[in-house]
Amino acid sequence: MNLEQARFNMVEQQVRPWSVLDATVLQTMEDIPRDIFVPKELAALAYADIEVPLSHDETMLFPRVEGRMLQELELSIDDECLLVGTGSGYTTACIANMAKHVDSIDIHDDLLEQAAINLAEINLANFTLENKDVLAAESSFNKKYDAIAVTSSVPEYLPLFEKLLKPNGRLFIIVGSKPAMHALKVERIEDKFERTVLFEAVVKPLVGVKHKSTFTF
Repeated sequence: MNLEQARFNMVEQQVRPWSVLDATVLQTMEDIPRDIFVPKELAALAYADIEVPLSHDETMLFPRVEGRMLQELELSIDDECLLVGTGSGYTTACIANMAKHVDSIDIHDDLLEQAAINLAEINLANFTLENKDVLAAESSFNKKYDAIAVTSSVPEYLPLFEKLLKPNGRLFIIVGSKPAMHALKVERIEDKFERTVLFEAVVKPLVGVKHKSTFTF
């Protein structure tokens, strides 16, 4: 398999057609070798239009969803970022490539260990990996972020992530229950929050999140 050609095809045939036009995002996804982050036995699926399975019933996001997420975060080289759901480490690599620093958290130690191995293969050091449950550790965050990405879904919108945003900060999160979920972008404008529905997407729920009786945002 020509991996460079497969990566180029992924960007041009999957990501760009999903209205991902930001040049930095497209270049990042063409530069970061996704095959490094896929389980070895699934290497042939690295650039396929699928959610590559990981352990603990977790998955990597569709490349097209990944691209839209990175674009909506509007990352810059001065941004401090939070990623909820390290998974294989691929999203960590993409964000680190575009921003100043990313704190990447996950509740699964073995995923974090493998992500560290994967990330060691590329020339990036502006990230930290930590075992942390965002739902249980809300008060333990000692800083706020310019951008937050949540790679799992929540059935109802959780304002807790807003508390971690700096002024002008951006949050990407997927809200709803299968089969009706939608990606949401939240922007902090001074002390107010603007929420915009972006597109439909179905991803695995965030571990530990509980359903409420009503849904509002």
